[in-house]
Amino acid sequence: MKMPSRIITLTTDFGLSDAYVGVMKGVILGINPRVQVVDITHAIPPQDVHEAAFLIHSVHRYFPQDTIHIIVVDPGVGSSRNAIVCQTDNASFVCPDNGVLSYLLQGRPAFQATTIENAAYLLPQVSNTFHGRDIFAPVAAHLSLGVSLADIGTPVHNLVQLPIPTMHIADDTLSGQIIKVDSFGNLITNISQSDLVAFTETASSYIIQAGDARITRLNRAYAESGIRESLAIIGSFGLLEIAVNHGSAAECLGLKRGDTVIIVTA
Repeated sequence: MKMPSRIITLTTDFGLSDAYVGVMKGVILGINPRVQVVDITHAIPPQDVHEAAFLIHSVHRYFPQDTIHIIVVDPGVGSSRNAIVCQTDNASFVCPDNGVLSYLLQGRPAFQATTIENAAYLLPQVSNTFHGRDIFAPVAAHLSLGVSLADIGTPVHNLVQLPIPTMHIADDTLSGQIIKVDSFGNLITNISQSDLVAFTETASSYIIQAGDARITRLNRAYAESGIRESLAIIGSFGLLEIAVNHGSAAECLGLKRGDTVIIVTA
């Protein structure tokens, strides 16, 4: 009986001007021609593990059950860092153990992970510089054919965790942090819609402070503000974003990932 088609996604910092992404797809399809390969993005800033960690956490939930996600943002390639497979209740993740699953595993006690050790599921020759092709792609393809986690390697229980920015509340002030700047220059914070509502629901008014911007309301749409006007909105990830209508908030406000956004109530 034929196995149902599986989905394998690719998230890398490889860009598209080189052949790296195409070669990984060739390896996958050479092992399982029936798999569907989906590009999430190849525009992660080079070696930016934090960006990849936030992104895979944000998007994996929109894929079907049992999707296999390959994440290759790997400044430690060729070093002693582990290559791993991590399985949660709804997906598998094939990646370096360098913290790229930090957002995903935050508050999630139930997962299984193994180091990748069984050479039967790797390419015959493994380079020191391209584990995406030689390790992660073939392992994901074999997983899509039904290879079990136990066949891949040795169980591991403590994965590398990056520090996750947290918000802080003191009296009438909530302090959050910009955790991503998207391609439009929108500033995505770690303040969720539910946290914002809980903090402001009894206040008569509030001010959102981001750099020089002082914003006193939430937009429902970007276009509710004037051209080049700063605004606040709950974005598609359910997080507070600071934006500029028809402009880049990052450029206009001179802000970047790691900078503080403050909400003060009155």
